[in-house]
Amino acid sequence: MKILLVEDDKTIASGLDYSLKQDEYETIVCHNAEEARKVISEQLNGVDLCLFDLSLPDGSGYELCELVKKQSDKPVIFLTALDDEVNIVMGLDMGADDYITKPFRIRELLSRIKSVLRRYNKQATTQSKNIIDIENIQINTLEGKVYKYGEEVLLTALEYRLLLIFANHIGQVLTRTQLLDRIWDVAGDFVNDNTLTVYIKRLREKLEDEPQSPKIIKTIRGMGYKVGD
Repeated sequence: MKILLVEDDKTIASGLDYSLKQDEYETIVCHNAEEARKVISEQLNGVDLCLFDLSLPDGSGYELCELVKKQSDKPVIFLTALDDEVNIVMGLDMGADDYITKPFRIRELLSRIKSVLRRYNKQATTQSKNIIDIENIQINTLEGKVYKYGEEVLLTALEYRLLLIFANHIGQVLTRTQLLDRIWDVAGDFVNDNTLTVYIKRLREKLEDEPQSPKIIKTIRGMGYKVGD
């Protein structure tokens, strides 16, 4: 786990750096906003959590938090000597995940860090279970939405159900009979073989880059259809 620590007091920064490394964290230490902005711009993908002092000689932790959250949903904890409700609420409203008021015990800070990281890891695990990626298509089953190259694709209820059937059987050839058995009652109406052909065609038109040469929903001649290898 790598932590970006931004603290202008070099004595405090050095102590935190030592304690974090003792707890087996990697650290990137910055002493001003300018250094931090460069790290956020170039190395944020490798950072797991940010610790930002609120008051910096050339900026503020608020500004850095905003930069981080615009670029990626990384957890941010504020280090602040300002134990007043206005500053705390302002930080949390900007997307900070927690704050700790100076002076603090290092054990308390390490406990807060572990708590925030656990929360993020749990969210990431939950989200990954709800996301299905197929080529350039992403299905968010929690939202019931489908995206192509990051842009939402509007599907009817039956089109969405048909796509989910394929997504839940990646690499498996599905016969037309198997597909019909699974979707016939989605709209409350009987779906016949001709209707299935129409919906396959519509899905390809919405999802494929070249519907006439489909790479997502492939026809397996004499057998049915398959999505994925």
